Amino acid sequence: MDDGRTEPAAGVVPAEVYILFGSNLGDRRRRIERGLRHMERSGVHWTARSSIYETEPVGVTDQPWFLNLVARGVTPLAPRALLGACKAAEAAENRVPSIRFGPRTLDVDVLLYGTARIEEPDFTVPHPRMNERRFALTPLVEIAPDLTDPRDGQRFADILARLDEGRKVLKSTTRES
Repeated sequence: MDDGRTEPAAGVVPAEVYILFGSNLGDRRRRIERGLRHMERSGVHWTARSSIYETEPVGVTDQPWFLNLVARGVTPLAPRALLGACKAAEAAENRVPSIRFGPRTLDVDVLLYGTARIEEPDFTVPHPRMNERRFALTPLVEIAPDLTDPRDGQRFADILARLDEGRKVLKSTTRES
């Protein structure tokens, strides 16, 4: 049965991935939902997703609050192909380059790709700042409370418990925007 999902090639073991979605422009919830669907069409099968969180901006604080969620999935895509799918999902929502940490229609980041550690100039996994960001850790820990950081074996729940970055992250109760 063809359900629109990409099937793994023979001999390819799908990787478990965690992806962070965020938006603070336009219909934020709808943009995130479309981003999730775009990633499905690209070959990611979602197995869990967090609640949606209202999150205070980090870095550039004079901008609208974000909606964020983390989704867990499995994919036959190689890490670089997964990054390409994330960038394509952002482009489909008309994301345009702007100031670092500034407002965006859709932001899609690879937090984890199995237990892989990737360090390239334009792509680092685990995400290099995730352990400093309540907006990433809170939804991650919601769906994977015992997950550990492949870099040092620490539980993300323990990292989150010690984090005091001073930014608010609240479960969203709004229907939109």
